[in-house]
Amino acid sequence: MPDTQPQETEKRYDPKDSTLKFVNRPDEITGDNDESRLRAEMSCGHAVDPNSLTAWCRSLMDQGQYVFKCPALKNGTTQKCDAVWSYDEVRRVALLTDEEKAHFEETLAVLAAAEYCEFKQCPGCKTCVEREDLTNLCVLCTICTAMKGNLYQFCWQCLKEWKGAAPRSDRCDNEGCTNQQLNTLRSCKLVSLPETMINECPQIRACPTCGNLVEHDRTGCKNIRCNRCQVEFCFACLETTAACQNTRSDYFGLCAKPVAPRQTSIPVWRKN
Repeated sequence: MPDTQPQETEKRYDPKDSTLKFVNRPDEITGDNDESRLRAEMSCGHAVDPNSLTAWCRSLMDQGQYVFKCPALKNGTTQKCDAVWSYDEVRRVALLTDEEKAHFEETLAVLAAAEYCEFKQCPGCKTCVEREDLTNLCVLCTICTAMKGNLYQFCWQCLKEWKGAAPRSDRCDNEGCTNQQLNTLRSCKLVSLPETMINECPQIRACPTCGNLVEHDRTGCKNIRCNRCQVEFCFACLETTAACQNTRSDYFGLCAKPVAPRQTSIPVWRKN
């Protein structure tokens, strides 16, 4: 995780911004009641200032949390609201700068990846086993190995005792061992994104950061935010939104690169 943070700047709402609901109430994060400052209402109904919202969410990330929750107290109680704010809402209402967005998104992805683990039930002893190497389908069960007195490995994909050479990332030698998600990526149909210039684009994509399968709802721009790692990427060229935009592409036009074909492998979410 980066040690440096983007420098904070004083931010103020544009009173003409029709995408926000402005309210005449104190900031319910800090209690500030400066009448010269506009405050916006979050989805939970509490009022915030873009600076306090940014600072609060950054403090949560500094504590290793990647879920943003409202700290305001419910009316007339000492109970916290604790409503969950999506990153998209925070990004919009906090008026995050490009530097802040990059910092937030990288930090959120790292925090989520650190917590994300894969567990499946061993076909031998039925206990839950974690797969530490996400690039290898051959997984060792230490309990079965100790009980049987010899090495016991099983396939993470078909959940049968491992057959064949290892390590492998595609399949073992058991009959019928196939990756259904990969089959979906390879066989999905091609679609257009009606509000963009993108045509003949695979309907299903594996997130280039974590491998999560996502589908574009075919409204709005060509970018999509992964609901697992929270990284935003271009559904057409599979670059991150920031990288795609750096090539002078726009949100609705063609990318500098051609539309990426159907994916034939699933990216592995690296834990750093």
